[in-house]
Amino acid sequence: MCITCSDTAVQVTVVRLLDDEMAVVDTGSGAGSEEEVSVALVSAKVGDTVLVHASEAIAVVGDQP
Repeated sequence: MCITCSDTAVQVTVVRLLDDEMAVVDTGSGAGSEEEVSVALVSAKVGDTVLVHASEAIAVVGDQP
């Protein structure tokens, strides 16, 4: 949970990478479940599951250092 706004990050799947460090992700919520988010803070690729908060990917789930 975010200590600033009390919101939670959600897991989504990267569907396609766009220009300017953006990506289309599938939120898994049914029809119209694609959204555009920033991936500027993470090294994500198509098929990765990422945590998104405030339209910003903040971590790749299962990513190893």
